[in-house]
Amino acid sequence: MIVRTRFAPSPTGVLHLGSVRTALFCWLYARHCGGQFVLRIEDTDRERSTPENVKAILDGLAWLGLDADEGPFRQTERFPRYQEIVDRWLHEGKAYYCYCSKETLDRLRAEQRQRGEKTRYDGRCRNGVASRKSVAPVVRFKNPLDGDVIVEDQVHGQVVFANRELDDLIIARPDGSPTYNFSVIIDDYDMRITHVIRGDDHLNNTPRQINMLRALGAEPPVYAHLPMILGPDGAKLSKRHGAMDIREYESQGYLPEAILNYLVRLGWSHGDQEIFSVEEMISLFDIVGVNQSASSFNPEKLLWINQQHIIATPAEQLGGKLRSFLVRAGLDPSAGPDPVHIAEGFHERAVTLLHMAASARYCYEDFESIDEKSAKKHLRPIILEPLLAARNRLAGLEHWGQTAIHEVIADVAADFDISMGKLGQPIRVAVTSGPVSPPIDVTLWLVGQARTIRRLDYAIRLIEAKAGASGD
Repeated sequence: MIVRTRFAPSPTGVLHLGSVRTALFCWLYARHCGGQFVLRIEDTDRERSTPENVKAILDGLAWLGLDADEGPFRQTERFPRYQEIVDRWLHEGKAYYCYCSKETLDRLRAEQRQRGEKTRYDGRCRNGVASRKSVAPVVRFKNPLDGDVIVEDQVHGQVVFANRELDDLIIARPDGSPTYNFSVIIDDYDMRITHVIRGDDHLNNTPRQINMLRALGAEPPVYAHLPMILGPDGAKLSKRHGAMDIREYESQGYLPEAILNYLVRLGWSHGDQEIFSVEEMISLFDIVGVNQSASSFNPEKLLWINQQHIIATPAEQLGGKLRSFLVRAGLDPSAGPDPVHIAEGFHERAVTLLHMAASARYCYEDFESIDEKSAKKHLRPIILEPLLAARNRLAGLEHWGQTAIHEVIADVAADFDISMGKLGQPIRVAVTSGPVSPPIDVTLWLVGQARTIRRLDYAIRLIEAKAGASGD
């Protein structure tokens, strides 16, 4: 058997973390088994489905690298096939027309609630009823009246549903359009889906879908229903927790591999391992290893995992991605070091590519003033002479390289009998306007010789002004 999984998003919204995890688990299981991953757009809700949302879904999957072997199929292009099955079932007595009006059904539910019963359709049209010109009928599936549906779920174990608890599902609306549960099983059957991996909010749909598949003469696929992702506060994941369009994570400078790494650990684990490459995920993932309990979204953990992937990504690859973030930050990549060199120097400190671009601003454009707190602490008259000596020696370097820069700072520090840090930190503040940067030799190399000397001159003038004002 060739394993075939499917991801079937509805374009009534964009792609969020919860749906991405579902897509990831479907994709990983197919890849792990050497099978096939099918993409299907479930757009039967024509009022709420939009082309913009379809594009958002396809763009998000492309960015994440979750490539489909088949698709995207669209349900709206398969309406004739659904109608074919509706007509067949009506002819075979497996479905029937229901002429109950909305008012009739509302009264039925109100009476059932009053009696303390579960609200459901009572099958009053099941055995035939005269047509009513004032009511456009729906079509309902004749669900079995007795027996059980046993779901051998790969995550939740065996789940038993009594058929007497299931009502006759509407499979076609008055306008003839198919409903979700009906179109899904036709698609899964036609597309030879062997494993349905989806959120556990669909678990209660499964017995109805299994009964309809059996009415088709089909063997139901293997089901695996994934637990929910909750916000840090234990509530359902929402926008305020980070459940935003997945493309927002791209624009904020997250790496797709980090997003996938984080999501695979929400409900699945391999020992204590936290960081996975995509290749490792494919090799190790198995759906039977998914936990039954809900997982909580932790934005700080996601940032940490993203940082680990930034550290592990080759500078050439990282620099190529960084270029667009520099432009987005209003910087000209040609007005400073090659972004690949920024990636080499900043990768251990940056949590996102957006953060890296912002941190490297001083490498591409000058600042108007030095951070006041840093200047007060590090640019003091006591450091004036060593700073002047370092400035002059750095200005005289014929080759502007990290080794030569390091040697100048080390020699000047030794000449004045101070530590590298005592001299390096004032230089860092002078050249970057702040107390944090990559190692000082890397920082100056990235800033460039002309900018470095110009900024040191400015810092020296500040110190001289301080000394003059204090009478030192």
